Amino acid sequence: MTRIRFVAADGETVREVTGVPGDRLLDLAQNDGQPLEGTCEGQMSCSTCHVIVAAEDFDLLKPASEEEEDMLDLAAGATRTSRLACQIWIEDGWEALTVRIPPERRDMRGRG
Repeated sequence: MTRIRFVAADGETVREVTGVPGDRLLDLAQNDGQPLEGTCEGQMSCSTCHVIVAAEDFDLLKPASEEEEDMLDLAAGATRTSRLACQIWIEDGWEALTVRIPPERRDMRGRG
């Protein structure tokens, strides 16, 4: 099992859930009530599930595809460790992964 730590945009509020290999970060986030939309349902036609991965955990992830990089160019508040939660799948051997929900988000459903 992998501990997933969600840090709020304020940098202080932390919620922790567990995931197993094969779980998608977006699904874990949504099941926990995190404010990530994933409006495109994993088709990478939006950037509403953008998260910022902790620098110390970033190397755990496989490199982003060219298509994901293009979507991250559209994400508000993107950083060098930004990724789309719909493209992060929990893998064997991960103990923990910490991600921050960016303060600037585009809400495609008109809720914020």
